[in-house]
Amino acid sequence: MTEATRILLDESRIPHNWYNIVADLPVPPPPILHPATSRPVEPDDLMPLFPVELIDQEASAERFVLIPASVRDVYRLWRPTPLIRARRLERALGTPARIYYKYEGGSPSGSHKPNTAVPQAYYNARQGVGKLVTETGAGQWGSALAFACAQYGLECEVWMVRASYDGKPGRRSLMRAYGATVHPSPSPLTAYGAEALAHDPDSPGSLGIAISEAVETARAEPGTRYALGSLLNHVLLHQTVIGEEAIEQMAAFGEAPDMVVGCIGGGSNFAGLAFPFLREKLAGRMAPVIRAVEPAACPSLTRGVYAYDFGDAAGLTPLLKMHTLGHGFIPDPIHAGGLRYHGMSPLLSHLYELGMFEAVAMEQNDCFEAGSRFARSEGVVPAPEAAHALAEVVAEALRCRETGEEKVLLTAVCGHGHFDLDGYDRYLSGRLEDLSLPQDRIDTALAGLPSL
Repeated sequence: MTEATRILLDESRIPHNWYNIVADLPVPPPPILHPATSRPVEPDDLMPLFPVELIDQEASAERFVLIPASVRDVYRLWRPTPLIRARRLERALGTPARIYYKYEGGSPSGSHKPNTAVPQAYYNARQGVGKLVTETGAGQWGSALAFACAQYGLECEVWMVRASYDGKPGRRSLMRAYGATVHPSPSPLTAYGAEALAHDPDSPGSLGIAISEAVETARAEPGTRYALGSLLNHVLLHQTVIGEEAIEQMAAFGEAPDMVVGCIGGGSNFAGLAFPFLREKLAGRMAPVIRAVEPAACPSLTRGVYAYDFGDAAGLTPLLKMHTLGHGFIPDPIHAGGLRYHGMSPLLSHLYELGMFEAVAMEQNDCFEAGSRFARSEGVVPAPEAAHALAEVVAEALRCRETGEEKVLLTAVCGHGHFDLDGYDRYLSGRLEDLSLPQDRIDTALAGLPSL
């Protein structure tokens, strides 16, 4: 298969199980804590927000979790996704490296997010829930959940970060086309949203604020539950279909990656690609370097601290041990809205502390340059989030050009950029700014960390 460009698996090859990396870790991750007692949360503490199956998955140490038949049936609309050799990009870069990308942009909503939205909607519908509420940054998670709710007859209400609500009108239109109700966040419709607006009427919003509004609504309305698109263990678990398929496809190419690169905000896309390869690495079957790429304007891994913090701005969630910039941190309105989050997945933070992967931060002009390069060679306009990973892949491929190394590089293009063309226009017209992050802004936000 050395001359192949795309490896397409049959529908029968959709994974039957999600992979739970917790089963293979040398040290278990720290527990989630109840903010009132500082003791580990009990399942009953999470019942107002999540169905019992997701709570069980959150705490599970089982290596594999069966994917329900109904979920696999919906997955068949777009899975398995293709693994593509980026031959034209290789030629454009003049590199001896071999570049592969797992393309998740062919899902109904255009990203990897339905991989978890569908099972979350399924488990809630099976429990008799009538409505799901959530937050969204760039709109990819909100549109995925809106699609998933439509599959199972659920109402969907979304709080969309104001910077993206204004800058990505196509995303909110897509959510509405799927039947969702969409609000800009901060919003006067919730107590915390009204408080945030009173403090700053022109607030660009943040995922932390939007989470607070969604959680507040879920707690207040009977028959309503909360759905989360990143961060928690069960979300990362559902995304491992990406890496499981990629392992089989790389084998069909006769390759094993020397480096696995993924963009990272809350962590779902990166974990979905990396966790199955980490399993293989821990078992000694391959030895890739695994590298996460985050925005320089919101660098929770590379400049944050590892501490217990709230997952939302208002302090309504349990306390999570994670790399954080402080739950009060409001990132600048960069175009990669899906990466504008103050914290990192607790599970990924734990793995980072164990030295299982590396992290680098990228400026957005470098990312849009890589995204434009990719579009001109491979024909896919990547989402700004995916362009972060591509920027590091391009940099590594150019390093290979200098050294002559024939490295095998693997990444996931986690979504298309069709709703992000304003960002590309700003880059191409020279109007896109790199937003430097002064240390004093981080220090101020970190001063508000909860004391235990």
